[in-house]
Amino acid sequence: MEMKWIVLAIAALMYGVVVAFPHKKAWATLGAAAAVILLQVVTPAHAFGTLVNWNVLMIYVGSLAIAELFIYSRVPARIADNIVAATPNIGLAIVAILMMTGIISAFVENVATVLVMAPIALALSRKLKMNPTYFMVGLAVMANLQGTATLVGDPPSMIFASFANYGFNDFFVYQGRLSIFFIVQVGMLAGAVFFYAYFAKNGGQKVDIEREPIVSLVPTALLVLMIIGLAISSFFHTGISIWSGLTVMILGVAGLLWYRFVRKESTADTLKMIKGLDWETIVFLIGIFIVIGAIAETGLLEEFAIFLSTLVGSNVLLGFVVILAVSVVISGFVDNVPYIIAMLPVASTLAVNMGLKPELYMFALLIGSCLGGNLTPFGASANIVAMGILKKNGSPMNFSGWLKIGAPFTLITTAAASAFLWLVWR
Repeated sequence: MEMKWIVLAIAALMYGVVVAFPHKKAWATLGAAAAVILLQVVTPAHAFGTLVNWNVLMIYVGSLAIAELFIYSRVPARIADNIVAATPNIGLAIVAILMMTGIISAFVENVATVLVMAPIALALSRKLKMNPTYFMVGLAVMANLQGTATLVGDPPSMIFASFANYGFNDFFVYQGRLSIFFIVQVGMLAGAVFFYAYFAKNGGQKVDIEREPIVSLVPTALLVLMIIGLAISSFFHTGISIWSGLTVMILGVAGLLWYRFVRKESTADTLKMIKGLDWETIVFLIGIFIVIGAIAETGLLEEFAIFLSTLVGSNVLLGFVVILAVSVVISGFVDNVPYIIAMLPVASTLAVNMGLKPELYMFALLIGSCLGGNLTPFGASANIVAMGILKKNGSPMNFSGWLKIGAPFTLITTAAASAFLWLVWR
């Protein structure tokens, strides 16, 4: 049997374990990575020196630490309180909070965003004597929607930036055209209209709330410095450079030192915060980088791109719809990280072979993969967290209940974002 089919079988087995036992996903990818190294598809030096993108991992770890400190500062909660106080009615306030959740999630990890906004949603729901289920679903889906808008939003955007050699600024404007950030914002506006139609029944009410005290503005300053640092780095380096990774990592470490020695939080609390970072996803990414890199080494991804070219022929719209639809369906049920890593070179090659700008199909892949995670309650980690919070607070939601809002939200936001993408990049 050819080595490429053995590697594909290993990847398929890995994927099966990740789907069946998501809590074991890190072990599954590490095991698969060890297998391709032992089979000498890639050498250890090549695997850990070339295939694993340590700059991406440094950005992820550093941004996670800053996100935890941002939550600790209570600044997001205070902003939400101000929104409720400033809006003329509660229907608009709820939609504004959902939009704020999305904007925060463009710079802070999705799960962290949901965790910091959940208490606000639950407290407001109690005051309104309103079932919190769809408010919580709204927090999760809006967070997921914005995860791919910037370089630091979520792992898929970091992976895309690494592959396409995009810097932080390129997510806003690239080659004179509006880039993925603005494409996602079109989806967010469509989602906001969708939610306002649902929550408009609460439009005549207004509540007074006690404003949350701010602990410190230092984490907000770190978040702003991270954005400025990445923007400056983009002017001097294309893609995710070592300077981008070091900038975010240093700011994250500085934040933790501030937490321990300036805020004088205990060593135990500091270690608890560090331990609470998403290390499972970090290990998962290391394994995925190696396995998908091994698949690429065998030429399988190029062969799949050729197969897709034969399938869609010269029909650009068909290729666009196929990538978009398949991405939505797959990401609604399984982790989108390995899918995106594997499909980025396929989408790019397919576009180039058809004489297109690769962004048309690569952005379609990102939109379908990230927005598709909103389809089901287990399509994204933020969804699972939201379901857990609802259950803990006595308002459990089942699969069909999620679909009632997740499915139409996914279709509306994906359609709006993809239509804008087609107009700008076709």
